Amino acid sequence: MTRRAARVGYVERRLLRSGICLAVACFALAAPAAHGESLPEALAKAYQTNPALNAERARQRATDENVPQALSGYRPQIVATLSAGFQAVRNLLPDNTVQSANLKPWTIGVTVSQTLFNGFRTANSVRVAELQVQAGREALRNVGQGVLLDAVTVYTNVLANQSLVEAQRANVAFLQETLGITQKRLNAGDVTPTDAAQAEARLSRGRADLNAAEVNLAVSQATYLQVIGNAPNLLRPADTVDRLLPRSRDDATGQAFRGHPAVMAASFDFDVATTSIRVAEGSLMPTITLQGSASRSKQSDPTLGTLGTDQASVTGQLTQPIYDGGMAASQTRQAKEIATQSRQVLDQVRNQARTAAVGAWVANEGAKIAVTASEAEVRAATVALQGVQREAAGGQRTTVDVLNAQQDLILAKARLIGAQRDRVIASYTLLSAIGRLDVKNLGLNTPDYLPEVHYHQVRDAWHGLRTPSGQ
Repeated sequence: MTRRAARVGYVERRLLRSGICLAVACFALAAPAAHGESLPEALAKAYQTNPALNAERARQRATDENVPQALSGYRPQIVATLSAGFQAVRNLLPDNTVQSANLKPWTIGVTVSQTLFNGFRTANSVRVAELQVQAGREALRNVGQGVLLDAVTVYTNVLANQSLVEAQRANVAFLQETLGITQKRLNAGDVTPTDAAQAEARLSRGRADLNAAEVNLAVSQATYLQVIGNAPNLLRPADTVDRLLPRSRDDATGQAFRGHPAVMAASFDFDVATTSIRVAEGSLMPTITLQGSASRSKQSDPTLGTLGTDQASVTGQLTQPIYDGGMAASQTRQAKEIATQSRQVLDQVRNQARTAAVGAWVANEGAKIAVTASEAEVRAATVALQGVQREAAGGQRTTVDVLNAQQDLILAKARLIGAQRDRVIASYTLLSAIGRLDVKNLGLNTPDYLPEVHYHQVRDAWHGLRTPSGQ
């Protein structure tokens, strides 16, 4: 019995050392790396290089062009014409004489048209375009929030999966050593073949768990490259953003209801729809235009009575639609129904924002509890393992009992790693739910993209084919 207890004590000392190594592996990433990439740095890279976000910025720049297009209705339209050709003329005169000539007529002219009144359609169209720009900016802000939240998720997933891989590797090494010792004890007659089979089965399961962890790590690393723009390397521990979060659930729902970019975008969309009604109604009102033209023509008279003609005119025109087959009336009714739809969508988005804020608040509070519970579980599992080890050294426990206790500790540490990851993600999710997940609030070391810069660059542009970026 003394010999058996001594062998068991030897095994349990090895188990204790392996358990310590496993703990170090699980929490190695909790120590700051000297030259690693921090979460704020990864967020800054994603903000600058993410293709989805850059595509949305390009869409917003295209939306900005709606304003100068609408403003063109205030500006004159200038058209120049030039025509030239060859014309053979043969005129029979009253005295039965024939007059013929080969002419080379040409005409050059310019026409200037200015709309003076069109039922306020230009003014309302400009208002619609400006509201579309405002809605697009909020949509861009919402996409930016989603990209930053995705970046937080992939960053913490890589951290957690790296820790889990190291934990599973330490576990496999421990199980391999345990199986070797058990085989030796089986040969010495200290244990039964059942003990060896149990150790072998535990090793096989450990290898399967390691393989699954490595697969998850590879997937998370590929996703990191997609979202951030570079492969992960020496990631530093990620912190929560509790300092930026609301103090109560009511405060969170209030901020989401009022300031979430999806709500703001839907509100501007409703304003676009209501203003579009006035644009449609404007087509029923009179239109007043002023047109001036000047032209010069040579050899364009087939009667051969004149050699050339110079003309200049100024004309005012008023048109009043009487009946257009019901087109304008149908467009007005359609615009009113679209406005009703936009109002319902706004209410729906507000409710969704409120629900998302409540869910994010509850998830964040639950994540705090989960971390605390997981830490307590790890502490308890550690104490339990130590107790089982001491009992095994005294001959009161078997190697399988120690293996089970060690497995409980590994699972507890895995749950703690997952809880710590979920805790970080939950805090950023809540910040996104209230509409404040952006570069400015996070204090990222990167220039903030300001969509109004491009807007002012193109708003009053009267000509030019190149974009402000030089394309």
